[in-house]
Amino acid sequence: MANKRLIKKQLNGMIIDVLDECFSIQLYNESKTGATDKLIEEALSFGDLALAKIHAANSKKDFPAIRQMMEDKGVYFIEELNGLQ
Repeated sequence: MANKRLIKKQLNGMIIDVLDECFSIQLYNESKTGATDKLIEEALSFGDLALAKIHAANSKKDFPAIRQMMEDKGVYFIEELNGLQ
């Protein structure tokens, strides 16, 4: 299914963006290492959870809920990263 592949790419891109930003924050402001480490762990945990849901999807009807979950969590990560800077 091409849609599973696309959702996986989007998920990986989102997780990589969060990790990149966290590492950049750590590089320029070492005092925020604890907060960024927590956010990194949260992003990786979310990635595992979302990947499990993607693999468990039986039809294309399951994808809108997964996409909505990813969008909501993406907004959350953006807000958290903006709060750290």
